[in-house]
Amino acid sequence: MSRPAPAKRPSPPGESATEGAWAAKMDRLRRRARPQNKLRVCDDDQLRQRFEETEQAARRARFVAEANPGDEQAAQQAADAAAAREDARTALDAASEFLTFRALPRPVLEELISEHPPTEKQAEEGAIFNADTFPAALVSAASVDGMSQEEAEELLNTWSAPDAGALWDAAWQVQQESRVELGKD
Repeated sequence: MSRPAPAKRPSPPGESATEGAWAAKMDRLRRRARPQNKLRVCDDDQLRQRFEETEQAARRARFVAEANPGDEQAAQQAADAAAAREDARTALDAASEFLTFRALPRPVLEELISEHPPTEKQAEEGAIFNADTFPAALVSAASVDGMSQEEAEELLNTWSAPDAGALWDAAWQVQQESRVELGKD
């Protein structure tokens, strides 16, 4: 049996504007995009190194130009370094694969964790999920790209430890990302 909707109490004068503002705010809160995290996968060490070098050079050149606002040569060097960094980024992006992960709604994450309870030994060590089965399930569930759990498990088991750790971190860390602040005026 369904309950009747609670009777709406009459609004005091002036409260309708407040209610309208609240409704608009609530609508914006409902439409917030969940956080996302991208993992770059690139096997070309030279391109990665080139990008890091051009990024550092651009940072140094910008610092010099900002420290010398009237120096046209420093400004030109900063612009050239920034262009070189963007060229290096474009080349690196072209040689990379990107895996994107999105934060799951809290109830979905909690359900996923409950589907992968820790073993007795893991629980004794303070684990909240089974470290053998949960990572692949989370990587798959958080994948924007449509990675299956079997594919996630394959990558986690066949990649090097640091690469598998980066894959896990990309999916787990986005679940921990907060974009709210408490009480700052």
